[in-house]
Amino acid sequence: MPANLKLRYAAEVVRAGGVIAYPTEQVFGLGCDPDCEAAIVRILDLKQRSRHAGFILIAENLAQLHDWISPTATEREQLLAPNRFVTWIVTANPTAPHWITGGRKTIAVRITQHPVAAALCHLSGTPLVSTSANRHGHPPARSVLSARCKFGRLIDCVVTGTTGVRGTPSEIRDARTGRVLRPG
Repeated sequence: MPANLKLRYAAEVVRAGGVIAYPTEQVFGLGCDPDCEAAIVRILDLKQRSRHAGFILIAENLAQLHDWISPTATEREQLLAPNRFVTWIVTANPTAPHWITGGRKTIAVRITQHPVAAALCHLSGTPLVSTSANRHGHPPARSVLSARCKFGRLIDCVVTGTTGVRGTPSEIRDARTGRVLRPG
């Protein structure tokens, strides 16, 4: 199947409430439509992760995050800065569901520069949940083979592609203060 058709298929899986694995700037991620609570629960179960942890959303551009965030001027400035390896903690839109925010008034977001991840956001018409493809406390997948070995038929689709060179999950910073919350 040509690459474009594979991406379109993966986007259909996301829109239908499925869970996918896909390459990002650093590692393979597990993702889904952030509005689909059932898919979120599947990811939490796959990762053996707390339901209060919250998730990162990636988007192809700032406009795609409009329904999810209510950034201050400072937060907006950080989001638009050309730092492609940083996930920013910003003020959540009050309507953002608890399964994404973990019950907080903030949300973690990143404007992805990865061509496959950005295309998936574009084709699915929504930001994507982006959490490293691993069980909690284990190393994340760095390849298609690794993602398939870790999750096999427990997920609906593995998108082919390569990750960036860093090999660790993205750095997380508070967009109000710039403080590093998780080194990258």
